[in-house]
Amino acid sequence: MTNAIRIRRFEPADRDRVLGVILPIQREEFGIEITAGDQPDLMRIDAFYQTGCGGFWVAEHEGAVIGTIGLKDIGLKDIGLGQAGRPQAALRKMFVATPYRGRPHGVASHLLDHLLAEARERGVGEIFLGTTAKFLAAHRFYEKNGFAEIARHDLPASFPVMAVDTKFYLRRLAD
Repeated sequence: MTNAIRIRRFEPADRDRVLGVILPIQREEFGIEITAGDQPDLMRIDAFYQTGCGGFWVAEHEGAVIGTIGLKDIGLKDIGLGQAGRPQAALRKMFVATPYRGRPHGVASHLLDHLLAEARERGVGEIFLGTTAKFLAAHRFYEKNGFAEIARHDLPASFPVMAVDTKFYLRRLAD
């Protein structure tokens, strides 16, 4: 099954399919009262994510978007350089449609592995993320994959904190 799942760069024509993955998870599964309009990054994924060392990718199975992950460039322009003078970035919008979570699919792992490889290739030194306390499985996933929980006050000053973010993580990438 995992061979049939493809990770590829977001294209503007994917926007509605991306919304079709993210919004139901936020609203129906976790009860977060949020709309697409409340998330301007989703209205302009290309301009928001696909600049500098950033990117946005989708997981696709049989032509359907089943997962998303974004890397927001928050480097020199916004919050300076981090570890060893390398750019910093934020992991955002990691969502996987319910039927594709966990084994045997491994969609979340494939998305994260892809993002980490791209980040290394782009010279990113540190990846920060914020998440809601409700995403318990996500917390375990991030911790299992080398992210360490940090306090909000340990975030770079201009980190783009979302209103629902209550837990924060950091992963440093090796050279």
